[in-house]
Amino acid sequence: MKPLPPSEWDPSLQHIIDEMQGRPINLHCLLANHPALLKAWWAYRMYAVHGGSLELRETEIMILRVAVHMQAWYEWAAHVDRGLAAGLTLDEIEKVAQGPAAKGWHAGDVALLTAVDTLIRDRCLPEPIRDELQQHFSDHQILDIIAIQGMYVTIACMIGTWDIPIDDELGARLPKTVTPESFQALVSAANSH
Repeated sequence: MKPLPPSEWDPSLQHIIDEMQGRPINLHCLLANHPALLKAWWAYRMYAVHGGSLELRETEIMILRVAVHMQAWYEWAAHVDRGLAAGLTLDEIEKVAQGPAAKGWHAGDVALLTAVDTLIRDRCLPEPIRDELQQHFSDHQILDIIAIQGMYVTIACMIGTWDIPIDDELGARLPKTVTPESFQALVSAANSH
């Protein structure tokens, strides 16, 4: 299966093309092969991409951490771009790959990164992790952490299954140091700890 160009999309998806100003990204073009799924997923995507009840900076840290765990270059590249727009520095973004033990995170970031790692490893948040999260996040935000990280695990599985290329416009916006090779080096370093 390949991403479908918008000219081949089912007419019922026109609102998505319009919301993306005529240029849906490759992931959306892949999902367009299944119009009912893309329509059902779209509201969830719009909620998640705006962070739900989380700050955008927190959402981007979380998604970048999922991308490292899932070794999803497409997801990493897209959220380096979004992370920079949300106020993260490139140093902070690269530090996400090191996880919660990296120096310089504040306590809320450590709790968030620990939560993502725990969800991926254990598929739940045990009470001590929940207690720590509750020092920094509301119950709504904790539900969003679980739901949004899960959504991006699913996306990473789709990316990995069909090896979706990053979008040309995204590639042009990325800092020159952000490449598939630099991402792989970050993932390798993270996995060696």
